[in-house]
Amino acid sequence: MAYVFKLERSAELSPESKLVAEKELRETPERVKEGLKRTRELLKQNPDLYFGDDDEIFTIFLRPCKWYPESALALMRRVAEFKRDNAHLLSGLRPEHMKDTVLKCNTATILPKRDHKNRRVTIANGGSIWDPSKANVDELFKWFYLLHIVLLLEPETQVNGMVSILDYHNMGWSQVTAVTPSSSRRQLSFLQDASAVRLKEVHVLRQPMIFNVLWNVLKPFVKEKLKKRLMFHGSKFSSLHKHIPSAHLPAEYGGELPPTDYSGVPLYEVLQENRAFIEKWDSYGFVSTK
Repeated sequence: MAYVFKLERSAELSPESKLVAEKELRETPERVKEGLKRTRELLKQNPDLYFGDDDEIFTIFLRPCKWYPESALALMRRVAEFKRDNAHLLSGLRPEHMKDTVLKCNTATILPKRDHKNRRVTIANGGSIWDPSKANVDELFKWFYLLHIVLLLEPETQVNGMVSILDYHNMGWSQVTAVTPSSSRRQLSFLQDASAVRLKEVHVLRQPMIFNVLWNVLKPFVKEKLKKRLMFHGSKFSSLHKHIPSAHLPAEYGGELPPTDYSGVPLYEVLQENRAFIEKWDSYGFVSTK
């Protein structure tokens, strides 16, 4: 039976995750109540920002900020700035706009099962299976952005975070030259400044020598916090297994799971099922002055 990714939107936190939330995020009933109240007050004091009046949305921002409302507001402002600066790509973006990319490109996925620390594991393949003539970096970023939005809905992911695997198997010049400095800055700006997902680790795998050309483009934009979470393994999967046990990895990485299925059909269905939230998220940001 094929395993299909399912979004866990309304799932109650597991007992283990409740402990993580309390230990790592300072999450207690008292802080939750006060954090939600104070966030509402701060938004009223910042009328140029609009993020609705919804506990679910406020929690998305408060959890990665350890329930400090002022930090959550700062994150909201960075999200608003990123959306404004990239409106040509993101404004009005809906799942149906990405249907061809998601269904045909087949270069990224989310593993159906969480890892040993209950984190989501995403895989993006920038190697030879990516054909930039069929989906350029802008299209891939928009797809990634929509996946990020729906993952925000998972309480378990809000608490335990996400791990990213970047696979560059058989990367060639067509892939390297497709990545521009501007697209690199945008991707890193999003991950480092404008994402509410707790990015715990980034693992770079099977990178060939030519990858160094791409890394030299990216490296100046990588902040210290991300550098500490960025690990290069090449084809030494035993090194990767120190961070993610083989029981939670696909076969091509020395894992015990079936090979990665990059089929976009299940992911596109998840995006469509959560279209209403994607539309709501699109309305957040700076209040229009027009």
